[in-house]
Amino acid sequence: MTVSSHPKFARTVTERFLRYVLIDTQSDPASATCPSTEKQKDLGRLLASELRAMGLSDAHLDEHGYVYATIPANTDKRVPVICFCSHMDTSPDCTGANVKPQIVRNYRGGDIALPGDPTQIIRAADHPALADQIGNDIITTDGTTLLGADNKAGIAEIMDATLFLLRNPLIKHGAIRILFTPDEEIGRGVDKVDLKKLGADFAYTIDGESAGNIEDETFCADGVTITIEGVSTHPGFAKGRMEHAIKIAAAIVERLPKTTCSPETTEGREGFLHPVGISGALETTTLELIVRDFTETGLKEKEALLEDIVKEVMRDFPRSTYRMKIRQQYRNMKQVVDRHPEIIDNAVEAVRRTGLTPTKTAIRGGTDGSRLSFMGLPCPNIFAGEHAFHSRLEWVSVQDMEKAAQTIVHLAMIWEERA
Repeated sequence: MTVSSHPKFARTVTERFLRYVLIDTQSDPASATCPSTEKQKDLGRLLASELRAMGLSDAHLDEHGYVYATIPANTDKRVPVICFCSHMDTSPDCTGANVKPQIVRNYRGGDIALPGDPTQIIRAADHPALADQIGNDIITTDGTTLLGADNKAGIAEIMDATLFLLRNPLIKHGAIRILFTPDEEIGRGVDKVDLKKLGADFAYTIDGESAGNIEDETFCADGVTITIEGVSTHPGFAKGRMEHAIKIAAAIVERLPKTTCSPETTEGREGFLHPVGISGALETTTLELIVRDFTETGLKEKEALLEDIVKEVMRDFPRSTYRMKIRQQYRNMKQVVDRHPEIIDNAVEAVRRTGLTPTKTAIRGGTDGSRLSFMGLPCPNIFAGEHAFHSRLEWVSVQDMEKAAQTIVHLAMIWEERA
């Protein structure tokens, strides 16, 4: 009997998801605390409580907002300890307060109008993944907030798979660690994770898009801060004297490539330079950018291009100066994951056993798994079914969430079988 047809498979994933998205867990990049917002702990406390109610006595929320729990092994084999991980926060890009989810039952194709804001329409032409959802049940918001499928879908799927494994002790598996993290959306998702306490050998983030996708590659990522020191004078007496730092920063942005090397002009394996903020005044202005590429060589090339642009602009302002600081953010997980081919091999087989076609893809972004991999815990990403994340058009299907939960169960089984 397959997992998907097992009579004891409690399809609680949708019920869980609809409850979890009602809890506002938006993270805040301007906050220096961990977690960046205390409200993330509201969900963390609930999850830890639900895990304890399932029988996982060690489930707890720590002071930094991380939830840890263990599903004990029920086999005599020596099986690598596997961790399943999802993040609790939602993106600062769009409000996650007062989420009002709706379910479009038995989707028959076409556009989906969101009732809370008539301007918000999930158009089939703009969301080709909808073509794979005919007959499925699609969850959206009312159009006034994001949904939070990124990554509460992943959380609900891990919770549902956990319950299934605990209710079906004849399914053999090794020790399984559960980890729910805060602040992934602001790049701090594993800042305070205790890997020694976690004690896992390998991990999977459940935070991907289309059903069947397995992501073993991410961008390499750097952040760049350019500080411009201009020349300040009284504006009434500025001719030939003033060199305006804001205008210098604006000139740098204006000279960035316009038909390539930007998020709006790239796709696939193409990287980009992307300004994300300008702040300051006449005398001192700071320009913040992010740099993305799938290789470190590509990062360096784009950073060199950026500095060439800065130097070219600064020639027109001979009495002004600049400082350019580059910060490493994360690196392509493939560098680590490829050393352990069984991680992907087992994921491919798990997806196949659910009846889906496994598809290996690269993420035009990063996950907690990117940093975990370089911290010593190899961690690719598996689909959660989320689409149009960080926006009011975000959606996920019930059936894709169920398939993701089944994939987690199969992964636990396969690691034990192949040990």
